[in-house]
Amino acid sequence: MKASAWMMGAAVLLGAMCAPALASAASADEADIRAVQDRITAAINAKDPAAIVANYSPDVFVFDLPPPRQYVGEKAWKEDWQGVFAAPAGAGKLDVQDLVIAVSGDVAYSHAIDHYVSDGPNGTKVELNLRATDVYRKIGGKWLIVQEHLSVPIDMATGRPDMSSKP
Repeated sequence: MKASAWMMGAAVLLGAMCAPALASAASADEADIRAVQDRITAAINAKDPAAIVANYSPDVFVFDLPPPRQYVGEKAWKEDWQGVFAAPAGAGKLDVQDLVIAVSGDVAYSHAIDHYVSDGPNGTKVELNLRATDVYRKIGGKWLIVQEHLSVPIDMATGRPDMSSKP
């Protein structure tokens, strides 16, 4: 009985001692993932496809808004961004809002609203609120996005996308 009480006390003490270290590691990982998102935002705003793709794994899988249905691999994802920047309207400015991150070991995910503003056809302003979900893996000590899904809500009555959706 005394041995089990001692073991229980030791387990509680060990847990209390380890909790700050675990919390610190999780917040360091979250800070690293926020830095990934900051680098992507800066690269999009600078119109730099290579800097964007540097934050994704070579075998990244992306569901983006424009066709095709999916982009597989860093080469395809980089070519998508090159096409965006080559379009007459070019790329606009991105602001990541409401970023929420969850980390578990060497895997993490996030969701956010990507507020994007650009010049559209004929000089009109285009404003989008995209739903963004990312899956990350820590590879070689570096957090990289391995899967990304961008979407907008659809008005089910009309079949039209709601590009400026609000909560």
